[in-house]
Amino acid sequence: MTRSYKINIHGKVQGVGYRYNAQAQAHKLNLTGFVRNEHDGSVLAHAEGDEEDVNKFIEWCNTGPRYADVSEVMIEEQEVVGYQTFEIKR
Repeated sequence: MTRSYKINIHGKVQGVGYRYNAQAQAHKLNLTGFVRNEHDGSVLAHAEGDEEDVNKFIEWCNTGPRYADVSEVMIEEQEVVGYQTFEIKR
């Protein structure tokens, strides 16, 4: 079943390649949605796909790429939007 989650990632997550690595991870897991930097220094992701794959993505978000230092990940289930790709938004 397709699930959709809004994921807010806090910590040292900007300027460390978080969005590009998140996109690569999402593509590997066949997820759709987007990722973007927020004005408060956090990263916001919307991820849709198979529940098991979305859970793997959320698990990855708790660590992120090599130079990230994730302090908190907040997850909220959303209505499925039906994104076609997973893209980086500016």
